[in-house]
Amino acid sequence: MRDIVTERLVLRDWRESDLRPWAAINADPQVCEHLGPVWDVAQSAASIARYQEARRRNGFGSLAVELAATGELIGLAGIDPVAPTMPFTGVEIGWRLARSAWGHGYASEAARAVLDHGFTEVGLPEIVAVTLAPNLRSQAVMRRIGMTHAADLDFDHQPEPHGPVFRHVVHRIIRPTA
Repeated sequence: MRDIVTERLVLRDWRESDLRPWAAINADPQVCEHLGPVWDVAQSAASIARYQEARRRNGFGSLAVELAATGELIGLAGIDPVAPTMPFTGVEIGWRLARSAWGHGYASEAARAVLDHGFTEVGLPEIVAVTLAPNLRSQAVMRRIGMTHAADLDFDHQPEPHGPVFRHVVHRIIRPTA
């Protein structure tokens, strides 16, 4: 499987050397604010193994994102089948970037490349994105890459039986026609 290259980024398979910077990204409470609890090194390593396995199994998945100019790992972007716990099916786009990479347009640049790959190489008819309602930064990226709010798919999720309920919003984009 070949890399996806943009003007400033390389989206590629994960490497052993990615673990340390990936673990640092996942240990940052600001990065994880809308994603759940921070991860330790073991959880970050397990996530890389899951991403690699999913890519082998599906032919697509979550890729490491590095700066083309320096080779620095700044996060991930990719598409994956919607989790079976979701109230709908399909393929979901996602991204997670180091705080130092915020505000430079990298999330939008990586996500546009992932959408193009999903539509042209994988042949998907539609891609969705899901985030917590308060995650306005991710929703802004969704709009910038051409996704529209699919209010009919929004849902509430209660991860623990007596815990809080979290509102999730869903955006979607249909494969462009030629």
